[in-house]
Amino acid sequence: MENYYVYTDHMTVGYDGVPLIENIEIGVRRGEILTLIGPNGSGKSTILKSIIRQLRLLAGTVVLDGQVMAELSERDVSRKLSIVMTERLRPELMSCWDVVATGRYPYTGRLGLLSGEDCRKVDEALDMVHARELADRSFACISDGQRQRLLLARAICQEPEVIVLDEPTSFLDVRHKLELLDILKTMVRERDLAVVMSLHELDLAQKVSDRVVCVNDSHVERCGTPEEIFTDAYIRSLYGIERGSYSAEFGCIEMPPAAGAPRVFVIGGGGSGISAYRLLQRRGIPFAAGVLGENDVDYPVARALAAEVISEKPFAPISEEAFQRARETIDRCEKVLCPLETFGETNDKNRALRQYALSRALLCDAAALESMTVTHRAAEKKCADRAPERGPTAERKGRTEVWN
Repeated sequence: MENYYVYTDHMTVGYDGVPLIENIEIGVRRGEILTLIGPNGSGKSTILKSIIRQLRLLAGTVVLDGQVMAELSERDVSRKLSIVMTERLRPELMSCWDVVATGRYPYTGRLGLLSGEDCRKVDEALDMVHARELADRSFACISDGQRQRLLLARAICQEPEVIVLDEPTSFLDVRHKLELLDILKTMVRERDLAVVMSLHELDLAQKVSDRVVCVNDSHVERCGTPEEIFTDAYIRSLYGIERGSYSAEFGCIEMPPAAGAPRVFVIGGGGSGISAYRLLQRRGIPFAAGVLGENDVDYPVARALAAEVISEKPFAPISEEAFQRARETIDRCEKVLCPLETFGETNDKNRALRQYALSRALLCDAAALESMTVTHRAAEKKCADRAPERGPTAERKGRTEVWN
């Protein structure tokens, strides 16, 4: 594979001589982030451990900077490649500074004595991961997230050409996930570093990766750019998603919609309806949404969570047909939310829908949904207690008593 700093050539990996994944051919260039994604147990960590020689290859080779890694010494490899793996490091009686300083050992003599320059590089690495305040603390007495940042600092001060990371964001909060990935991206750009890592957070993988390798069912299923990999249909297939959905537009997952016919109609658009859609889904209230342009930011979330979506073609004004469908749907609902506040030429009929809901005394705010869910349960109990009278008329009367 020309121009790849690290690549595998017909690599087969597994345990105890039993192949798990065969004929793996992947590679990463300097100045690039390659990310492995896929279901739990698919073999991502096994691939990474085999690349860094923690596991013996069953077949094939790994090439590092034009040389077969199996033929290189540990010191030669450690001067070009550093690792941050998920195994918990438990050093005894070592400060955080001492742990980070072990990244300089490929450059020290046999006695492992650090020079002033080595110490400066350790301090710089601590600053890069915003962990200088941890330097004097015991490594055994800090959190998992802090350990993860320090292990990245150790890899950084090793001054490698490529870093291999196995789920580096697993123990980090949101702030430190973003900081870690930003550090990696900066190093890739400014130091022409190559990064190979596995991630479970699809939204982060989509945003930070230059290329993505998909591991599934004990084989490398696909490799490509984020734009090629992260589509609704493919991610659903890769992870076998049956309940809920994945949104390529937002790079996130959505819970399954509430079951049943719509009970609430949401007039949204321009991002205004998203919080209402998720609120209704959390409360278990099926809803309809509209009228939304298919290019509207609300549309993919509504499509994932709503029982019914009334939509219009991109950039087109709301048609009379869509308007009438929305009115008919409102007539079947118990309440109407209208988080949308701005109306223009293309969505002016949504203003008319709001007025229609107001004239029918259906318009409410989100606070009314709490009483709606509680009252709905009470109505169900009342109907159950009056089982002999149940029927279409009794059910309608029960609902009239509750909602009017």
